[in-house]
Amino acid sequence: MSEISVSTGTIAAIATAVVPQQGSVGIVRLSGSQAISIAKTLFHAPGHQAWESHRILYGYIRHPQTQQLVDEALLLIMKAPRSYTREDVVEFHCHGGIMVVQQVLQLCLENGARLAQPGEFTLRAFLNGRLDLTQAESIADLVGARSPQAQAYALAGLQGKLAHPIRQLRTQCLNILAEIEARIDFEEDLPPLDDKTIISEIAKISAQVNQILATADRGELLRSGLKVAIVGRPNVGKSSLLNAWSKSDRAIVTDLPGTTRDVVESQLVVGGIPVQVLDTAGIRETDDQVEKIGVERSRRAATAADLVLLTVDATAGWTAEDEKIYAQVKHRPLILVINKIDLAPAQTVKYPSEIHQVVKTAAAQNQGIDSLETAILQTVRIGQVQAADIDLAINQRQAAALIKAKTSLEQVQATISQQLPLDFWTIDLRDAIRAFGEITGEEVTESLLEQIFSRFCIGK
Repeated sequence: MSEISVSTGTIAAIATAVVPQQGSVGIVRLSGSQAISIAKTLFHAPGHQAWESHRILYGYIRHPQTQQLVDEALLLIMKAPRSYTREDVVEFHCHGGIMVVQQVLQLCLENGARLAQPGEFTLRAFLNGRLDLTQAESIADLVGARSPQAQAYALAGLQGKLAHPIRQLRTQCLNILAEIEARIDFEEDLPPLDDKTIISEIAKISAQVNQILATADRGELLRSGLKVAIVGRPNVGKSSLLNAWSKSDRAIVTDLPGTTRDVVESQLVVGGIPVQVLDTAGIRETDDQVEKIGVERSRRAATAADLVLLTVDATAGWTAEDEKIYAQVKHRPLILVINKIDLAPAQTVKYPSEIHQVVKTAAAQNQGIDSLETAILQTVRIGQVQAADIDLAINQRQAAALIKAKTSLEQVQATISQQLPLDFWTIDLRDAIRAFGEITGEEVTESLLEQIFSRFCIGK
């Protein structure tokens, strides 16, 4: 790893979400050489409680000058190296809310600590060898997981299920590089290299890279989720569809066209993928100024959505208004939802032949929702390489590094095939090794670390 020094000083931050009048427990975390001394200044443990590592003390937090009581609390002590950062770490477990934890944090800052930067606790854990870079990123994924499947993949990354194969690929490349460089330095003392064997070994490495790369789309879906817009003309049952799908009454449902005046949002999980569903106002020409705003927002929501559910009324069939709306959204990934099939046969709806994904629903009767979810999963997986046997999902940064490694390995194969000198073989091979190292952290720069850890919350 490049020489990057661990930032000095003792850092402090609130490590729990602060919700006014709702948090039952609030934690203020410190890490660094002064963590325990600051804790002893602020925390008074009655009786003969031992200030030993991995103990929880009961007591009171007081202002060191005035001795004014701030809170009745618990103190958790974790001495280096048996802590998250491999530094001395203490945590004040206070009563939740805003005032108490902010007062405790302020006292820590007044007595020698400084406010932690976003992700600085995890950065110290990485720089001190507690975590590799893939594990650090998995912690951010775990905190931000929006579905059980996303949580499972984050935990897999935290357990090293990405780092292990990447390190193996890097080691294989290093072994090949050593063989090549040995021939360069001791050509007369060693047998010549078998070109075909080297090419075969690199091809196997490239195949493994492709297998891991195949999880990138899945990882992106799990992290960012899928934005789905329900669009259509008024009174086709868009709000009923949202309510049936989300099993709630998020949207107002009436027989009056134009009831929905704004975009109504619901968060769901479909097949492990977080889905943000947008129920939009019915798209039509109107003189109502408020409804006009809603219609314009509907058009913008459809344009920004990853997937459009174009909803039509089975009782009315495919109308001229439906055709106009379809013309506006047909460039987006689209599923046609024929609703109200309990009132009319869906076969009577004559829709454009280029629409391939069609689902029939009776939203008011909670019918067809399972078919809709199946169609959504099929749509978002079209064109994706499946890698179900790999228990991980890489992020965009990791994918970019793997693509660099793959390109370099392909160049090595081309160089060997062209029978160029051995020195040329090593150039691209070193680039591949460097790319693998960027993923786990063996090769890293300060700018890369800043890019990664700036996305973390303060306190993590």
